[in-house]
Amino acid sequence: MPEPVDAVEMRTALAGLRRTSGLPVAFGGLLSDARHARIAELDGARTGALRGLVISAGSGLGGKAIALARPCAVTDYPTSRHISHEYDTAVAAEGLRSVVAVPVVVRRTVRGVLYGALRTPVSLGDRTFDAAVAAARDVEQALAVRDEVRELLALTREQAAAGPSTAPGAAPGAAPGAAPGAWEDVREAHRELRALAPRVADPALRDALLAVCGRLASASGARATPAAVMEVRLAPREVDVVACVAAGATNAAAARQLGLRPETVKGYLRSAMRKLGAHTRLEAVVAARRAGLLP
Repeated sequence: MPEPVDAVEMRTALAGLRRTSGLPVAFGGLLSDARHARIAELDGARTGALRGLVISAGSGLGGKAIALARPCAVTDYPTSRHISHEYDTAVAAEGLRSVVAVPVVVRRTVRGVLYGALRTPVSLGDRTFDAAVAAARDVEQALAVRDEVRELLALTREQAAAGPSTAPGAAPGAAPGAAPGAWEDVREAHRELRALAPRVADPALRDALLAVCGRLASASGARATPAAVMEVRLAPREVDVVACVAAGATNAAAARQLGLRPETVKGYLRSAMRKLGAHTRLEAVVAARRAGLLP
């Protein structure tokens, strides 16, 4: 079964769907396996008839959307000839008539289904379809970010546990005995994880992500002294910007990676340089590594 924290994205998307489309009812859930989705979240429902309903691929409107991996709609659910009617009892209990179902597709795999509905049999317009598709895209993006975070976490936990591999010719500033390529991989993973952190809605996953970032940063050969840590305290976004700079990004490139405006990146960098006592971008990176803020 999907983790309970996945409900956060679905609840947010359903509330947004009702707000932008004006539909009185929205509901949905994620797939528990390749062919079954469980309706776990309801917004605007009058009863609990739909909650916990297991939707099979190909069955009903949502099952049709799952099977075809595309949005589907009916003007009058109870009388529609274009869907099967395994779920009519629950639909009737909630009084639903016009319904749209949109699959949540991540990396070409259906991961859930989201519905919007009216209690009157009227044709749903483009605005409603667009709102439903946009809500599903929000869930897709959140799940894609979570997948990427989990993959990076698995990789970087292994790297942090094993430590940089030993080899001669380590780059300046790397951990003692670290192979240059391996250490650059660690630094790149650290930067990617920090850039993803603000986009993670699940607090537990975000905390785990940042904890791994801290382990990667402290793995540097230039370990921070307690005094250095006390003296240098950068805001999370300041660390993110300096991490991008360390990877050679311009302000514009850092802005794209972090989802910020170039002027905002410039402001964060200026603030970080002041706190680090740096006069150039390179000095800021070196100082951040000495303070144990970057690997």
